[in-house]
Amino acid sequence: MRYRRLGRTGLYVSELCLGTMTYGGKGFWATIGDLGLDAVAAQLRAAIDAGVNFVDTANVYHEGESEKLVAGAIDKLGVARDSLVIATKVRGRMGPGHNDAGLSRKHILTSIDESLRRLRTDYVDLYQIHGVDRSTPLEETLVTLDGLVRAGKVRYVGFCNLPAWQAMKALAIADRLGLSRFVSAQMYYSIASRDLEREVVPLAEEEGLGILPWSPLAGGLLSGKFDFEGKGPEGARRTTFDFPIVDKARAKGCVDAMRPVAAAHGVSVAQIALAYLLQKPSVTSVILGARTQAQLDDNLASTKVELTGDEVAALDAASALPPEYPGWMVDWQNGRDRNGDGSARA
Repeated sequence: MRYRRLGRTGLYVSELCLGTMTYGGKGFWATIGDLGLDAVAAQLRAAIDAGVNFVDTANVYHEGESEKLVAGAIDKLGVARDSLVIATKVRGRMGPGHNDAGLSRKHILTSIDESLRRLRTDYVDLYQIHGVDRSTPLEETLVTLDGLVRAGKVRYVGFCNLPAWQAMKALAIADRLGLSRFVSAQMYYSIASRDLEREVVPLAEEEGLGILPWSPLAGGLLSGKFDFEGKGPEGARRTTFDFPIVDKARAKGCVDAMRPVAAAHGVSVAQIALAYLLQKPSVTSVILGARTQAQLDDNLASTKVELTGDEVAALDAASALPPEYPGWMVDWQNGRDRNGDGSARA
């Protein structure tokens, strides 16, 4: 297991992060997973033994039950709280009231205290806004998050699922007002869905954000167990919850390209999909979510896979994004008008 700086901070996190969306079994989330305390503790033990020090959860997962189970597993195993980097999120609906969702000052302040209570801790290492709230000004959200950092309830702040323009606006506001800056971007990213590379990856590289890919196997679609003709293996999440949105034909092409690479290394297709993301320089830590211990064990082994340059090139070609404006115009102009070092052509 390798460890990488989270953005421009001095905090180091493992290159794999233990995701917790399968922990609980409440409400809508039961479709994704329903693991109880013993199974959660077993996953946490396996992850820690493999070198993982990073755990990602959210207040909305299983109506708060996921956070409770993370705390219960830490206590059951006798793990020191400070040995882990714990991340959680705020935005989702946590009650029936008008103010029980979103990124208002009221909802954030209520949510952090409830998350700390469920997690049985005095602070979270990374507090992430879980998406866009069109009803709340960014300034209100950012000032409130900064207050949590100053109060010691939160160490760092990050975002999930923001478009690049809004993330950049938030960074500019933080810089202008002297507020705590976002240090990470938790975004959907997989070999079959590289849309992030158009705008968010360049932004992250320019502004020093650590990218934390969620659903790196596209909800199991890239596990190599789907034939793309039927419903997939029995009990698979995709059979009942077809998310995240993926171009199935494109995903099939990626799986077809990964199969010979997996065979050459003697590993699963899933490990190749994870290893592919791990070699991306913009990626800090890939979030793993597993319904079974066997799935988690297989995913954790992806850190041992070393792809060759030729293999990466082949996978890049199989999963390449189609040209899109203005990207193709930028490439065309810069290819014609300047040398590789930025100087003008003679």
